[in-house]
Amino acid sequence: MNETHDPSLTSWIESANSADTDFPIQNLPFGVFSRKGDAERRVGVAIGDQIVDIGESLSANLWTGKARDVARWCDRPNLNELMEAPRDSLSEFRARLSELLSGTPGDTSVINPLPPGALVPMSEAEMFVPAQIGDYTDFYASIYHATNVGKIFRPDNPLFPNYKHVPIAYHGRASSIVISGTDVTRPKGQSVASGSTTPAFGPTQMLDYEAEVGFYVGRGTKLGETVPLEDAEEHLFGICLVNDWSARDIQSWEYQPLGPFLSKNFATTVSPWVVTWEALEPYRAPAFFRPPSDPQPLPHLSSDKNRNEGGLDLNIEVYIRSMLMREGRLRPFRLSAASLADMYWTPAQMLTHHASNGCNLLPGDLFASGTVSGPESGSQGCLLELTRRGANPIVLPTGEERKFLHDGDEIIMRAYLQREGAARIGLGECSGLIVASSKR
Repeated sequence: MNETHDPSLTSWIESANSADTDFPIQNLPFGVFSRKGDAERRVGVAIGDQIVDIGESLSANLWTGKARDVARWCDRPNLNELMEAPRDSLSEFRARLSELLSGTPGDTSVINPLPPGALVPMSEAEMFVPAQIGDYTDFYASIYHATNVGKIFRPDNPLFPNYKHVPIAYHGRASSIVISGTDVTRPKGQSVASGSTTPAFGPTQMLDYEAEVGFYVGRGTKLGETVPLEDAEEHLFGICLVNDWSARDIQSWEYQPLGPFLSKNFATTVSPWVVTWEALEPYRAPAFFRPPSDPQPLPHLSSDKNRNEGGLDLNIEVYIRSMLMREGRLRPFRLSAASLADMYWTPAQMLTHHASNGCNLLPGDLFASGTVSGPESGSQGCLLELTRRGANPIVLPTGEERKFLHDGDEIIMRAYLQREGAARIGLGECSGLIVASSKR
């Protein structure tokens, strides 16, 4: 915690002081954008409804010392080099940027210190996947999600014996990660219809979303190197929202014995802004409380620090807007709300486990939490859980029913962190619109 987290801080950029902005001065997330009409990709920082073009700011004498090093690393087409920056350098940069942007709108003594062209309206920018993602891993860290799904397919034995001992994950497809706002084509694949014993090939009839949180690796590791739990967060740069789109009928046919494949790798949507690990400090939470009947984590996945503050008090909401809702100009309908604090495994445990066999991690690698679900009704992070695989359809404001997603449906995810004594900060939107399968 430091002066950049002060909830009383305001910015001379008026939109940054709005009660409903995700990007107040206490946030300052990084992203990659281009100005409309210009193909050049640039690193920026979100503040209210504006983007600070850090590369453009280098033309002014604003940065010194370690903060200047970080500003120079921002003069790149992606965040990978920046993600490797030492924590103290990133912290010095954040403090200086907070100083440059702080002030009160309308105060005549406050002068915009940024050079002309360094402040870009978000409405005039196009966003991109912020890093060159070498590898993507998707975890299964919510015991509520795992139990709910297990009850659908294995009512008498919903959790496999290993779940409470080891963070479960699968290796995803980095090349099909797309930025928020990108259309998602309904995938095709093999599936077995109810009552049949042989598969057929065609568009999925059970297209689903999964509300997740993504974690970008900062400092990487060497092949053969492991990461002690106490050091795991030193390798985490920041977080984003992730929608792990899933074709449930394809998945149920293909997942045995090696797990998800074509049911998952057709698209994964990420939000454009990366909220840094330092910005998250006021919202730390204890790790999931394991009842005495549960096994405690093995020593390499256990520490007092992780138990006391390994979690994050992050709230995730999922909304849907059908084609009829858009035509009727209806607001998106909220499907669920859940908290990352309810996850059985913490981000640090996931990273430590990932590297525990000597797997090397690279700056810009992404791993996701798995579906974030909670114990209450309405906290389930996917339609598979919410509708019990279609047995209990959801009714939309238009009267439409949804067991799974239809063409023309748009899924919008939002997330925020809020706590007494701290400012409310958000992650921005993660959205995608379903379009019909290709005819080819």
